[in-house]
Amino acid sequence: MTENSEINMPTKYDPQTVEKGKYQWWLENQFFKAEGNPSKKSFSVVIPPPNVTGKLHLGHAWDTTLQDIITRMKRMQGYDTLYLPGMDHAGIATQAKVEEKLRETNITRHDLGREKFVKQVWDWKEEYASFIREQWEKLGLGLDYSRERFTLDEGLSDAVKKVFISLYEKGLIYRGQYIINWDPVAKTALSDIEVIHKDVEGQFFHLKYPLTDGSGYLEVATTRPETIPGDTAVAVHPKDERYQHLIGKTITLPILGREIPIVGDEYVERDFGSGAVKITPAHDPNDFEVGNRHDLPRIIVMNEEATMNESAGKYHGMSRLEARKAIIQDFKELGLFIKQEPHLHSVGHSERTGAVVEPYLSKQWFVKMAPLAKKALELQESEDKVHFIPKRFEKMYVTWMENIHDWCISRQLWWGHRIPAWYHHETGEIYVGENPPENVTEWRQDEDVLDTWFSSALWPFSTLGWPNIDNQDFNHFFPTSTLVTGYDIIYFWVSRMIFESVEFTGKRPFKDTLIHGLVRDAEGKKMSKSLGNGVDPIDVINKYGADSLRYTLSTGTAPGQDLKFSFEKVESTWNFINKIWNASRFALINMDGLSYDQINLTNITAVSDKWILTRLNETIETVTILAEKYEFGEVGRTLYNFIWDEFCDWYIEIAKISLYGEDEKAKLTTKSILAYVLDQTMRLLHPFMPFVTEEIWQNLPHNGKSITISSWPEVNANHIDQDASEAMKVLVEIIRSVRNIRAEVGTPLSKPVAIEIKPTNEHYKQIIAENASYIERFCNPEKLTISSEVKPSNTAMSAIITGAEIYLPLEGLINIDEELSRLEKEREKWQKEITRVQNKLNNERFVAKAPEKVVQEEREKEQDYLAKKASVEERMTTLRENR
Repeated sequence: MTENSEINMPTKYDPQTVEKGKYQWWLENQFFKAEGNPSKKSFSVVIPPPNVTGKLHLGHAWDTTLQDIITRMKRMQGYDTLYLPGMDHAGIATQAKVEEKLRETNITRHDLGREKFVKQVWDWKEEYASFIREQWEKLGLGLDYSRERFTLDEGLSDAVKKVFISLYEKGLIYRGQYIINWDPVAKTALSDIEVIHKDVEGQFFHLKYPLTDGSGYLEVATTRPETIPGDTAVAVHPKDERYQHLIGKTITLPILGREIPIVGDEYVERDFGSGAVKITPAHDPNDFEVGNRHDLPRIIVMNEEATMNESAGKYHGMSRLEARKAIIQDFKELGLFIKQEPHLHSVGHSERTGAVVEPYLSKQWFVKMAPLAKKALELQESEDKVHFIPKRFEKMYVTWMENIHDWCISRQLWWGHRIPAWYHHETGEIYVGENPPENVTEWRQDEDVLDTWFSSALWPFSTLGWPNIDNQDFNHFFPTSTLVTGYDIIYFWVSRMIFESVEFTGKRPFKDTLIHGLVRDAEGKKMSKSLGNGVDPIDVINKYGADSLRYTLSTGTAPGQDLKFSFEKVESTWNFINKIWNASRFALINMDGLSYDQINLTNITAVSDKWILTRLNETIETVTILAEKYEFGEVGRTLYNFIWDEFCDWYIEIAKISLYGEDEKAKLTTKSILAYVLDQTMRLLHPFMPFVTEEIWQNLPHNGKSITISSWPEVNANHIDQDASEAMKVLVEIIRSVRNIRAEVGTPLSKPVAIEIKPTNEHYKQIIAENASYIERFCNPEKLTISSEVKPSNTAMSAIITGAEIYLPLEGLINIDEELSRLEKEREKWQKEITRVQNKLNNERFVAKAPEKVVQEEREKEQDYLAKKASVEERMTTLRENR
C-alpha cells in the first residue's frame, strides 16, 4: 500500500471482523514459506508435534504462540525462517481412543484384524489432523505447510528404521527379559517416564513364612500379597546376626507348599521391618536383580490383564485385588497372619489409561542408555551445548541423564512403527533390517511397535530429510534454532532428542530450548477434565480474538514459570487492543490521506516530537534485547507502557495542538510522526498480535505488502534526543502533579488557577521556561510563575518532582492539617524508595554483576529520592512553623 486515502477501520474493534480471512491471505501469498536459500542466514523451529488424539488445549496454545512470536520476529529480521508443522501418531493414546470408539459398537481390534484396525486409526488421524490445522489457523501460526510432517509418514519411517538398525548393529539395542512397567488395560509395556507415581493409602501385611525344618518362622512384610505365589526366596542381610545361621536353609511357602531358599543379599535393609524380605523375581525390579545374583527361578503369576494365571494355583482367574483378599484370608486361617497396618506408599499409574501399573517380567526391546547418555553429557561441556532457558533446567536434565536407565522401546500395540525384526520359525534366529528377509514365509515379523517417543526423538532432523544429509533443508536449517516446550517433558522428549541427535548427526538438535511451565487456573490449580476447570482456546478466541489470547499467554509470566490463566486477564488485553485501535483510528483519520512519500521526519523542533521518537527508539532497543532473551513478559510490560502511557495518553493529546492548529508545516510533521511511530509500533507488536497489527498497518502509509514480511524496527540514532526526553519527563510530572492537586481539592481543569514552579537549578528552570506552552495548554494556569524565588504561602498545595517544586495557592480550599497528612504519606513514599534502592546498592552481588549503566541509574535514583524527601520535609517544616 503506497497511499492512504480511505480509512477502513470501524469505530469499534471487533476481533472476528479483523481476523477474518487474513490467515488464508497470508498462506495464499506464501509469506510463511521458507526459501531454503543457503546464501541467507537461517532460523528454524520445529513444532512440538501434538498428538492426533484430540483437539489442542491452552497449553498447546501457549507453547505454539511462543514459537510463533519467535519465528515472526526472526522473519522480520531478515532470516530465512522455517516454522515447521507436524503431528505425532501417539501410539498408546491414539489406539486407546480408537478402541474406545469401536467398543461403542461392540467391536474389538481383534475382530477387525491388524490391517483393518490400522486403517481405522488412519481415518481417525485424518479427521483430527484437520481439527488441529483449524486451530493453528485460529491462533494465526505462521507455519510452512509445504513441509508438514507426521511421525508415521514415509520419510520419518525410513529414519526410524535406520536408527533402530544402526543402534542394534552397534549393540545399543537388545532384546531381553526384564521387569518392565506393564499397563494391564492397554496391555503394553511402558517406559519409566510414562508412569505417574501417586501416594496411595495401602496396607502393610506382616506374615509368617515357616522354616521347612519346623524350627520356627521368618516374619516378612508386603504391600502386595497377590505376588506371594511368585515368591522364589526369602532374603536377609548377610551380616544380620539374627539370621546368618539361617542362610542356606529353606522355608515352605504357605498355601502353595513350595520349598524356597533363604539367601543372603546386601539389598536387604537390616533396620527396616523384620529384616527379612520375600523375593518375587518376575514381579519386582529389585527382586529381579536379587534373583539374578542367586540364580532364582522367575515365576510369572499374572496374565497380561493383571488376572492371576495357572502358576497362582487356587487363585487362578482372580483379579489382583481378589487374590490379595483371598491370600490374606488363607494366611489368617492357617494361623500365619501377624498383623496389618496402614501404609502410605507410592504406586505407579499409567499416564495414558490411569491403570495401576504392574511390574512384570517380559521379553522386550531396550536401548542401552549409558553410552548414549555419556555423549550427550559431553556435549553439555562443549561450546556447542544446548542452552536451557532458564538455566536451572539444565541441571535437571543433567541429573536425569547421569542416572538414566535402559529404555524399554517395544510396545504391544498395532498403531505405530512396527519393529523391523523377524524371527525364523525353526531356528529362532533374529534378523533386523529395513526390508523383510529373503524367503519371508520362513520368518515371522515382531508383532510389537516402537515407543512413540522413539520416532519423536528424531523430530528435529528427521523432519528435515535425514538420513539424506545431502538435502538442502537439512544442511540449511539443522541444527534448529529454538525448541519451545514445557518442563514436564524434559525427560520424555528433550533428553531423547539430544542424545539421538548427538549419536546420528554429531550435533545438538537445537541451539536453545525455552522451557515454560504449565497453564493453571486463576487459583493456581492444574487444569483437568476431572476438576472441570479446563478452557478451550477456541472458546476464548471466539469471544476475545486470537490476539487477546496470544498476548495474555505470552506475556503473563517469566520463562520456566507456570501461568495462571483467567478471563479477566484476557479481557484486560482486549481493552489494551481496543485502546490501540482507537488511538490508531484517531491518528489515521487526522493523517488526512498522508502518503508514504509525504512522510517527513526532518527539521523536528518540538520537544514532544523529539521525545516520542526518543522513547520509540528506546522501546525498540529494549524490546529487541528482551525478546532475544525470551523475556516476553517484560516485552509486554515495555510495549504496554510505551503504547498506553506515552503514545496514547500523552503524545496523541499533545499532537492535537498542531493537528487542530493553523501551522501546516507543524501539522505535516505531526502526521509524519504519528504515521512513523504507529508503523514501528505495529511491527514491534506484530509477533504478539498478528491480526490486528496487519489490519492497522494496511491502513497506514507504507510501501510493503504485508506486515508479516516487513522489516523489524531498528534503532535510529538520529532520532534519539536525551535532552528532549528529560524535558518531557519534567513536563509530564508537572502536568500530572497539577492535575492530581486539582482533583484532590475538586478544582476542575476548566477553572484557571495560579501555578508557581520553583526549579531546583538553572538547568531545570530553562527546561520549564522553554516549554511553558505545554503547561499553559494542559494545566490552564490563571498565572504561571517560574522562578527560583518562589515563596509559597501557607495555603498552597505542593508537589515535589525531579527538578522542581510545584505550588498551587488555593486560598480557602486547603486544610493545613490535611496537607501535612498528605505530605507525611509523600515523605514515607520517598523513604521506601530510598530504602529499596539503598538495599540494592548495598548488595555486593548486585553491584558486582549488574551492568555499570544499571548501577549508575540506581545511584542517580537514590540522589533524586533523597532530594525529593528533603524538599517534602522542608515544606512540612514551613507549614508547621506558619500554622
